[in-house]
Amino acid sequence: MSTTSKQRATVISLNLSLGNYQQFREEIITAAKAKQAGSVCFANVHMTVESKFNSHIAQAVNGADWVLCDGVPLLWSLRWLHGVKQNRATGLDMLPDLLQKAEETGVSVFFYGSTPEILQQTVDVCRKKHPKLTVAGTLSPPFRALTPEEDEEVVEQITRSGAGLVFVSLGCPKQEVWMGKMRGRIPAVLLGIGGALPVLAGDVKRSPDWMQRAGLEWLFRFAQEPKRLFKRYAVTNSLYTWYLMKQLVKGN
Repeated sequence: MSTTSKQRATVISLNLSLGNYQQFREEIITAAKAKQAGSVCFANVHMTVESKFNSHIAQAVNGADWVLCDGVPLLWSLRWLHGVKQNRATGLDMLPDLLQKAEETGVSVFFYGSTPEILQQTVDVCRKKHPKLTVAGTLSPPFRALTPEEDEEVVEQITRSGAGLVFVSLGCPKQEVWMGKMRGRIPAVLLGIGGALPVLAGDVKRSPDWMQRAGLEWLFRFAQEPKRLFKRYAVTNSLYTWYLMKQLVKGN
């Protein structure tokens, strides 16, 4: 699938897809139904800064067919830099919406990543909420780099499953790099959904709507896991602000 026809705008290191949420959702499900190889990244501040410092990550993300604005600061940045009023498209919202669409259109799904426990809970939720949905398979890989032979086995397993949508839950930037490597090798749309599966499974709560609209979802997550997230938010948010100011001054 060509990415050149889709309109993009650059914020710091990422070329973000422009359009509305419904349009993106329909494009993704149409590609999945046709078994077209493609990938979707849900961009936020963390991904933007990681890509700024690592060209390999930036290449993997910008090579995706859809680079959607998950983080509210990116929406603000698009408006300040380019005068674009962009819809937010989060992995947390797109996951249940695409599961519903997949059930309606007969597209089967595959879940890759996370833990065996979360994957089983995810399957249980799908059976309850989407009884006609086909879950083609799940796979929780080891927490290490896979060998080329193991990579090929993963490709074969997912391909044999016949899934049109593959939800990838490896965390940023690991999942984006994995999708960049696998894009084109698997006849399906790969979506890097980060920590969306525990939310879908009911293990983790999502922030209230008013916090999401105000761009404070990060604060809700920080309150849940302060030790793990302190460095990320303190350093990453500061770096994002610095690089955004530099881009604003340059005027592009």
